[in-house]
Amino acid sequence: MISFGLDADDLADTRFALSPLMDTVLSLRVLREPGLSTIHAPWRRAAVERVGGALDTALLASLVARHRTTPDFLTPRPERFSATFAEELAVVRRTPAAVVRRDLLDAHHPDPLPAALLPALADDDREVAALRDTICELLHRYWTLALQPTWPAMRLVLEADMTYRARQLAVGGARRLFADMHPNLRWAGGILRIADVLGDFHIPAAGRGLLLIPSVFAHKPAPPVTADQPPGLAYPSRGVATLWSDPAPPDAKALPELIGAPKTALLALLDGPLPTVELARRLRVTPSAVSQHLAVLHRTGLVARARDGRHVLYRRTPLGDRLLDPADATTLAR
Repeated sequence: MISFGLDADDLADTRFALSPLMDTVLSLRVLREPGLSTIHAPWRRAAVERVGGALDTALLASLVARHRTTPDFLTPRPERFSATFAEELAVVRRTPAAVVRRDLLDAHHPDPLPAALLPALADDDREVAALRDTICELLHRYWTLALQPTWPAMRLVLEADMTYRARQLAVGGARRLFADMHPNLRWAGGILRIADVLGDFHIPAAGRGLLLIPSVFAHKPAPPVTADQPPGLAYPSRGVATLWSDPAPPDAKALPELIGAPKTALLALLDGPLPTVELARRLRVTPSAVSQHLAVLHRTGLVARARDGRHVLYRRTPLGDRLLDPADATTLAR
């Protein structure tokens, strides 16, 4: 068990942060173990297809120990609320060779290092630094292929979780904050205990506060592996199951409820360019009524217009096509 000692000042300094690097590193567990979390199966299939033979996945997989721990130096404490992946990776690139060596050994203990990581045992720090730089380059390429395309959606889920947690803390204090975060967490007497983790040590916050990082790929709370790190915890975010599920196909019958029957009828007519008077004739309404609806559809990008002599011609845009055609909308969503 690992525990954090948090006094009143430390609780006052409890904060949240986003870490794209943290989720990138933790996703390696899912990449290596397909059965670890079935929720992520759609993401994993897409990631394997994107990564293909482009990367040395053997070296990436070796960063995850048999008991699923990862080296602390790969997930540095975020320096601000929403650091970019590049900013976080720059911190990793500056990690001293001695720390790289220690963290790799600690993460894999009591097992020996995998063959791909044996350069970490070299006495020459330049070899260890070269291994660090190779890992950083691989992580950057892996992030670009496997995580960056989905990060905007992931971030929305993580921010929603932080909003929920902040409210829990505001209305019920630390006890309520940790109550439903994960069954492995227990808060009592100023101590946060994390069960079912590798390691058995206590970390006093000592004025450093507590950093909480919601994660898409954390399957349980993930504290630091080594005892000399400040209190920090990646934890499973709420709402992850919504990320990879296919959206329900649009119901064409619901479009009039969204934009109204007159505008839906106009969109349906505008397969080709038509003037206001012709639209009014076909719909058996006044030209002024048609003009009002067309103005709204034009401002929202659903129809385009162009002048032809004395007439202004209107036509559906590709966006209007997708809104009108459920099959196209489903394709767009995917």
